[in-house]
This record gives sequence, structure tokens and C-alpha cells, in this order.
Amino acid sequence: MTAIPQGRARRTVVVGAMCALVVTGTGLTGCSEDPDAGTNGVGKLPADQIQSKTRAAAESADALRLSGNVVTSGRTYRLDMRLSSDGGSGSVTAEGATFQLLRIGKELYLKADAGFWTQADGKGDSDAAADKLDGKYVKVPSGDPAYKKFSGFTDKDVLLDGLLTLHGGLDTDGHHEQAGTRTIRITGDKGDGGTLDVSLEGQPYPLRLARAGGAGTLTFSAWGKDFPLTEPKKDETVDYGKQLPAS
Repeated sequence: MTAIPQGRARRTVVVGAMCALVVTGTGLTGCSEDPDAGTNGVGKLPADQIQSKTRAAAESADALRLSGNVVTSGRTYRLDMRLSSDGGSGSVTAEGATFQLLRIGKELYLKADAGFWTQADGKGDSDAAADKLDGKYVKVPSGDPAYKKFSGFTDKDVLLDGLLTLHGGLDTDGHHEQAGTRTIRITGDKGDGGTLDVSLEGQPYPLRLARAGGAGTLTFSAWGKDFPLTEPKKDETVDYGKQLPAS
């Protein structure tokens, strides 16, 4: 959440002062600025329709940036990913270790320092192998258990399908702002099932998600903004074979 911009705050004060001067036959009356004025209109819709529209907008976008925390299977993952229909790239941090992921089509690469690979291998004699992999793009074999797990972090459709779900009955929870953009908030189970802030400006993209049960908070940005996915150079790549070191 961000503070209301100074210009908008000043406008609200002015409108409030003007409202206080409105006189009718019965005396002073109050009035308020329409929070949906100049918006895309989704703020006036029922919560289930807002959810349908924001999912449709997200699915139709070619690219986005996703960042924040996700808690799954008892582990907390810090994500900062750029995603598109062709693949994704970015960083993942888990249990104090950070690694880079890059997927172009079906080819998935993992890049990390020697410390990560030493920890992953868990063997005292792994220093030589770790040094070989240090700072390299390691091609993840499609048959390795890590492939399915890590490729999910780079798959726009898989991530959004799993994340943009609120649990329980849907309701609206007022107008808010996210990074300076006006939003309408929808909730599941009065907030216990998660909350989602949806943009009221332009396309109704999801902008902020608080997952149910404290399972993480994520922000979505750079909707529709393309980014390059460049295959690593051969001298920067290591093909480990059929299976990565145990992790």
C-alpha cells in the first residue's frame, strides 16, 4: 500500500470544503467524490465479476513482473520474476540461498554461486564440482525432479492459475491504492481466504495479492511490457547430464 499522492489529497480536501458549502432547503448537505469517476468501471461490479475480469485481463497479457513471498510446503520462497508466454527469468531465494532461473521455451537453466551447489550436493568432496558450476547457467534436465518444480516459477499460466484464487465467499472491500494506482479490493471469506487489489485504471489487472492463511504476499506490475529472453552463451553454460546434484 502507498500513501495517497499529494495532488489527489489536495483535491479531496477542496472537494470536501465545497461540499460543506452546499445548501438546500433543509440546510447543509454532505457530498463525496465518486471513487469510480474516470476509472475502468470494475469497481461498481460484484466481487465475482471483478474476479472474472481480472483473471481474463491477466491471462490475455503477454508479460508481467511478479515479486514477493510465497509459502508452500512449509518453505518460504522470495520471487522476483519476469514472465511471458515464451518463458521467464528472475531470481528465487529459499532458505538463505539465492539462484537465478531462465526458461526459454522448454529449455530451463539455473544459475547460482559455488556455495549454493556445495549446499545442494551436501558432500564434503563437492568443492571441485561446485567450482565448476559457480556462476554458470546449468541446464536442468527435463527428467530431473527439479525441472518441474523450478519451471513452475517461470511459467506465467501456471503461476497465475495457482495464485489468482481467493477462497470462500467473495466480497468487495473498498477502494485502495497500490503504487499510485487506484484499486478495488476483493476478498475471500472476509479476508481469511485472501485479498486481491485490482486496478481501476486501464485494464483491470491484479496488482497485489495477499494469500490465504498467511501464505505470502505478491505484487504484479509491468503488465504487457515485453522483455528479452536471451539464450546463454556456450562458454557460460554447463550441461550436467541427466540429473543435477542432489538437493
